[in-house]
Amino acid sequence: MRKVVVCLLASLLVMGSAFHGSAQNRARNGSGQIVIVFKDGHRQSFSMSEIARIEFPGGEVAAEAGPTPPGAPPRGHFLGKWEVGDGNGGTFTITLNEDGSAWRSLHRIHGRWSYVNGEARVTWDDGAKDCIRRVDGQDKKFAYRAGKLFTDQPDNAAEARNTSRGPV
Repeated sequence: MRKVVVCLLASLLVMGSAFHGSAQNRARNGSGQIVIVFKDGHRQSFSMSEIARIEFPGGEVAAEAGPTPPGAPPRGHFLGKWEVGDGNGGTFTITLNEDGSAWRSLHRIHGRWSYVNGEARVTWDDGAKDCIRRVDGQDKKFAYRAGKLFTDQPDNAAEARNTSRGPV
């Protein structure tokens, strides 16, 4: 009888420590964390408070982890169809979709957009970039040729107007 009680207590201790370790693992990988899963299956966690940005080869920034500046419009402000200037007195449209896809009527180009630091950043399939940001209470479009970064001097800046406002 004594052996059965000892085995039962040992089993409870093992199960309790396994449950405690599982709860600690869930807490460690909870909100505020990013988990990278490698091809060989191992995982590595990073605290979001330690990450400034995520980059891919070629120096392209995938995401800025900084907070949205005070007074910046929310992501939903940028959804929909935008009429923007081309920098030469003409206009074209940029459509920003909820799923991150984008469409430019000028040369009919597809792209991807992301909400970074309170602005919409679009990278087109031809390598060019456009950014729609709020400046002094007005929406503006900034254009960057292929090879430039969003932090570089823009090639042109023009007015931007959302003609089919999406959800805010």
